[in-house]
Amino acid sequence: MGFFGKARDMYNLQKQAKTLKKELKSIHIEAETDGITVTVTAEQEFVSVVVAEPTWTELKSSEFGKRKLEEAFLKAGNKAMKKAQEISSGKMKGIWNDLGVAQ
Repeated sequence: MGFFGKARDMYNLQKQAKTLKKELKSIHIEAETDGITVTVTAEQEFVSVVVAEPTWTELKSSEFGKRKLEEAFLKAGNKAMKKAQEISSGKMKGIWNDLGVAQ
């Protein structure tokens, strides 16, 4: 492949990367743990955190409420991020396959 062929491939890769970035930003992933729901984008950015009312009431009256809330948030956040990574990785594999790059 000559210089122009490689340049064309790089242009196509940039174009696909921009499209993928927009797509990943529009995909929202939710994960819930112990009444805490975390939403992230497939680009791995937090969108929202929601604490269910019964959970909040229970946590406020609990001696260990703050710690339970923090632990639930971390678990839900990690679950959501793992799903986001899987989606993002799958989408990237598609781009690499389109370019004929072995992984």
